[in-house]
Amino acid sequence: MVLERDTTTVRSDGGAERSPVALALVLGVPVALVALVVSMVATGAAVPGVLGDAGPVVRWGLPVLRTTADLAVSVVLGSLLLLAVALVPASPAWRAVSRLAAGAAVVWVLAAVVQPVLTYADIAGTPLSSGGLGGQIGFFLTQVPPGRTALATAVLAVLAGTLVALGTATPTSAAVAGLLTAAALVPIALGSHGSTEGGHHTAVSGWWLHALGVGAWVGGLVALAVAGPHLGRSLPVVVRRYSALALGSFGLVVLSGLANGWVQVGATPAGLLSPYGALLGVKTAAAVALGAAGWVHRRSAIATLEVAGAAGGASAGRPFWRLVAVEVLVMAATVGVAVALVRTGPPAGADDGPRTLAAQLTNDVVPPLPATPVRLLTEPAPDLLWLVACGALAVLYAAGLRRLRTRGDRWPVGRSVSWFAGVVVLAWATSFGPQAYIDLLFSAHMVAHMTIMMVAPILLVAGAPITLAVRTLPKRRDGSRGPREWLLLLVHSRWARFVSHPLVAAVLFAGSVIVFYYSPLFGLALSTHLGHELMEVHFLLTGYLFASAVIGVDPGAWNPPYPLRLLLLLATMAFHAFFGVALTGGDELLAADWFSRLGLGVDALADQRTGGAIAWGIGEMPTLVLAIVLAVQWSRSDERETRRRDRAADRDGDAELTAYNAMLAARSGTGQQGAGKQER
Repeated sequence: MVLERDTTTVRSDGGAERSPVALALVLGVPVALVALVVSMVATGAAVPGVLGDAGPVVRWGLPVLRTTADLAVSVVLGSLLLLAVALVPASPAWRAVSRLAAGAAVVWVLAAVVQPVLTYADIAGTPLSSGGLGGQIGFFLTQVPPGRTALATAVLAVLAGTLVALGTATPTSAAVAGLLTAAALVPIALGSHGSTEGGHHTAVSGWWLHALGVGAWVGGLVALAVAGPHLGRSLPVVVRRYSALALGSFGLVVLSGLANGWVQVGATPAGLLSPYGALLGVKTAAAVALGAAGWVHRRSAIATLEVAGAAGGASAGRPFWRLVAVEVLVMAATVGVAVALVRTGPPAGADDGPRTLAAQLTNDVVPPLPATPVRLLTEPAPDLLWLVACGALAVLYAAGLRRLRTRGDRWPVGRSVSWFAGVVVLAWATSFGPQAYIDLLFSAHMVAHMTIMMVAPILLVAGAPITLAVRTLPKRRDGSRGPREWLLLLVHSRWARFVSHPLVAAVLFAGSVIVFYYSPLFGLALSTHLGHELMEVHFLLTGYLFASAVIGVDPGAWNPPYPLRLLLLLATMAFHAFFGVALTGGDELLAADWFSRLGLGVDALADQRTGGAIAWGIGEMPTLVLAIVLAVQWSRSDERETRRRDRAADRDGDAELTAYNAMLAARSGTGQQGAGKQER
């Protein structure tokens, strides 16, 4: 245990020496606050607001509170991520990080509860000592959009923070708490905005992804620093796991940050030279510096730890801990600059406000009309959330193929082609073409719906991603839960067994369409960003479950016989055809309140009938493809069964056929004897 003593730096009296990491953690918050103050003074964000001066307590207290909340929620996210995928449950390192998460959650909850009060005082320019402030805050929290956002954030923070503070005893509880913490950031993301030059979806998705990336990166580093003294010889293993997470988080932070900067500032010299643009440049430079530090970390620190751990050398962890300390300080300064960005606001002219009624309703730029076939194919409408998801699907699949090739295993080319084609189709349907018009035209909405639900899932299912993952992901042997363990847990969970049942998958695939379009859910998906994203996730998941039940090759809880698969396919597709016909001949406009207010000069009912024809027409081609694939699989299954029986007959001399003939002969003999008795 030499490495453990060197890493912990234990003194002869039993106490632990003050390490660079401990010093960095102590100095991290002051560094963040200093960066915040300097940034606010340099940009003029510290001056009173337009509506009045709420006093220095509000003017300075609100940014400080935001900085504290951002740091705390980042530590909560990073700690929960490390607990879920890197640490061994019930180990000393696990308990230390669990305590860190609980403490950070308490700080986050307190900041989230107090922040709405200071937010209202800052917006209204009302000092905290003003009379009647309580009633005004109540109205603000329930009737004004920024107030409702602050209230929803506070409520979700209390729920997530309470769950974390109660303890995380298993990776599952840590994952659940992490998901709830991520959900608590959604209202803040929805409150962000893009300019009328385009980018509302990018701004909302980008802010949320940015917060998640920072949490995994910054909070994960802090959690690793706290866990380090308790890891002993497992330190190199956990560091390598965190390094992989940090690499993905770094890419996510940089990509989302650049996207948000493009939305808020644009590429104009005035925007880039504004105080907001200058702060954005400082933050970008800090992110690049952290990325370089992470590169040095991967090239030197991990290798040093692994070599020293194998040789039992002394002072193995010192280079790593010094690097971690520097990263913590730079990250803290970056968080301070980020809060100052929020306080400063985008430069004048970067958000000119919507100019048309349709732009006001969608909070985005209106694409060119009419929506010609060429525009439906090529018009850009990037949604960063889906672009990142599709990029991750492609990269992870390619990494699995590379691992198979490295060890000499083969993988069908057709599966790879199908998977990457599915990813491209999904990216097109969610960020290009019909996505630009999805909230404006029912016909474009139906093109996107049918593509996401009926075209992309078939291609993705044929790629057999679960089979590839099981063959390439390494097994964990230390009791922690890695990607392979999480995947198998989800695939074999009770929830997965239920929703993947062929009958349930068919009902979800066909029935949810009726429930969605003939209920207020359709209007919510058109008018809210969250409803829009949840709609597309639902379409993709239900389509994937149904395609998997019909033609899936991945291992699962259910393996229905081919006649049942064909029956499900015909029944559900007939239901879809009925839905398309009903829309084509219908006289009632769906989501009439929405489409009638857009003011596009388009006959909404005629466009809805066109959408019904599209639903009917597009549904026929996937049905045909599924039927052909199912027929091929059925035929191959019969061939495999015939070959299996032939091999068995060769091994046992066709014992099964001999036994069957003997049974027939015995029955025939019994019948003849009975006939003879009747004659006598």
